[in-house]
Amino acid sequence: MIGGNPAALVPYVTGGAFILAFIFGAVGNKTHFCTMGAVSDWVNMGELSRLRMWLLAIAVALLGASAIQAAGLVDYSKSIYTSANLTWLSHIVGGLVFGIGMTLGSGCGSKTLIRVGAGNLKSLIVYVFLGIAAYMTLRGILGAFRVGVLEKAVITLPAGQDLPSLLAAATTSASKATWAVALALIVAGALLAFVYASRQFRSDVNYTLGGVVTGLVVVGGWFVSGVLGHVAEDPNTLQEAFVATNSGRMESFSFVSPMAYTLDYLMLWTDKSKMITYGIASGLGVIAGSAAYALATRTFRWEGFRDAADTANHVIGGMLMGFGGITALGCTIGQGISGLSTLALGSILTFVAIIAGSAATMKWQYWRMMRQG
Repeated sequence: MIGGNPAALVPYVTGGAFILAFIFGAVGNKTHFCTMGAVSDWVNMGELSRLRMWLLAIAVALLGASAIQAAGLVDYSKSIYTSANLTWLSHIVGGLVFGIGMTLGSGCGSKTLIRVGAGNLKSLIVYVFLGIAAYMTLRGILGAFRVGVLEKAVITLPAGQDLPSLLAAATTSASKATWAVALALIVAGALLAFVYASRQFRSDVNYTLGGVVTGLVVVGGWFVSGVLGHVAEDPNTLQEAFVATNSGRMESFSFVSPMAYTLDYLMLWTDKSKMITYGIASGLGVIAGSAAYALATRTFRWEGFRDAADTANHVIGGMLMGFGGITALGCTIGQGISGLSTLALGSILTFVAIIAGSAATMKWQYWRMMRQG
């Protein structure tokens, strides 16, 4: 924490989020970091290099997140991921729907932002419909279904839903802190061994660059929100606070709800109660970073829709991602990396569901194409 005045911390939090996201946007553009592309390469060609890049990002984020928690800088029980209430149906349904949507929309939330920065007008349309559907799921008609139906299926755990808490509660051999470090080393070590077992992966530095930078950006996000933006006692409420986050909790990177809040901020610009938050700044940072790289390398290109069917796929894909991302509490970055860095059960469920939804949709698309051919 830099100071006790929450308002004074806002520029540090939003500025830090923007800078980190700018780096992610530029590197993501350069390395073609794309989780939908990773699943597509695997399902359609049996090629695992981009999937390994995603797994490398998870390993780096897990190690870094564990390190700053072990140092006493952050506490992930104060994030949205480690709640004792495991809304398992929301994670599964939301993940599946998000996976379907990102396949129809040619990329997940982060890839949509990267492509917008590179001049892709199709992704701009996806952004708008994703943001609208996300807001409808947060506070509108879809939110009533989310809360009244999906979130009713909940398992209340004695401790948090993160694996270290569960193992510490189930055993007496080690504390939660010890389990957190041990599991981080074991899981990250296994992922790193798998990732670098591939000669093809090792031969292309872009794969390592994309995975390492993405993982470090997520760790940096935890630090910006959980350390720079942390107020032990807000003088106005006399309670602990995390400055400039829409959730009111410690956050790292996720790119679904920020799109909704960005549209809300732009539409209600003159409402003085609205402010640029961590999430809004991060979304803008990704676009700016991607645009900067595209312009610097002369790869910026305007790209539009091919036909009406292409338009429909992207509109539907955006709406499904908006609903799925909010329902599952995150996207391929929000749950697939940020959430997994806390070893939360909900994040694991969402991660698997997203891959399953995307892979099934690709198989359906291939079947349909062969039938039409």
